[in-house]
Amino acid sequence: MPAHRKLALKPRKQPRQARAQATVDALFEATIQVLLTDGLPRLTTIRVAERAGASVGTLYQYYPHKQALLFAVLQRHLSRIGEAVRQAAASAHHTSLATMVSTLIAAFVRAKTERLDEASVLYAVAAELDSRELIRETGRRTRAVLAAMLETATDAKFDDLDTVVFMLAGAMAGLTRSVVETGAPPKMVRALRDHLQSVCLGYLEREARPRSLKSTVGKGRQPQQISS
Repeated sequence: MPAHRKLALKPRKQPRQARAQATVDALFEATIQVLLTDGLPRLTTIRVAERAGASVGTLYQYYPHKQALLFAVLQRHLSRIGEAVRQAAASAHHTSLATMVSTLIAAFVRAKTERLDEASVLYAVAAELDSRELIRETGRRTRAVLAAMLETATDAKFDDLDTVVFMLAGAMAGLTRSVVETGAPPKMVRALRDHLQSVCLGYLEREARPRSLKSTVGKGRQPQQISS
């Protein structure tokens, strides 16, 4: 993101007191509601302020224009998902691969689907704004968290952990987006956790080698039997 674009998307100030934080939270929630009812092209700061029960002047105290407001809402959403993943991954250190995946995917899917409306409209916001740097940084933090977790697996090791983590994070994000953004039926949303867990665990088991194995055999090949 060019320097002038990054500066333009920064808030004018951050809320410091509980009352100010409540105002910003109301503005964020109003932004989601306006996106849902009116769509991104018709979203204005006036509509958001009216929905939040605040003045436009109050909104402008924090955000210089609607792009900065939208960027802040997207940033909060990504931070919430990232924190859920971080906490889940930290709680699964020094456990089996199956436990890690179960814990991680449950937390990730819960965080993504507890506000399906928010997740769906913010995909459009991310595409509209120059949010590439924000998404890249979020991805880097997520991969670091996943790598730290997988390094402690009690029953598996990975020869190329960086690649494995990159693919794992991509599978989590990509499959979830395909369900959320396309408006999948409720039955499919309810099944997302189990299916995503199967995909991720199957991939990790395919790429892993037992931690106790001293020498490796080529992936997908069984050791040759020695005939007498």
